[in-house]
Amino acid sequence: MTDTDALSDALRWTVAPDHPAFAGHFPGTPILPGVMLLDAALQGIAAVTGIALDTCDISVVKFLSPVHPGDLLTTRHTIAAGGMIRFEITAGTRPVASGSIVPRPAS
Repeated sequence: MTDTDALSDALRWTVAPDHPAFAGHFPGTPILPGVMLLDAALQGIAAVTGIALDTCDISVVKFLSPVHPGDLLTTRHTIAAGGMIRFEITAGTRPVASGSIVPRPAS
């Protein structure tokens, strides 16, 4: 989907203008589906942190602004003392999405 570069605490990637999701979402005014945005962000965070996301739950996600073909996105995250990961995604200075992931309690 994207080219990815981990830069210090930020993960930067460009949304490919020819991504197949744009064909049907929405014709004439393409925007990246939220599930695709969230998946790319979480996979990037997992790659940088080494945290297995299948041991976590998504606590909250807010989609704040549409993502268009060719947008350069930056994902930043922080890990709190209890293991909660908070993230935010921006396109330039425009907030696109934010949320948090929490580890599941040990069984």
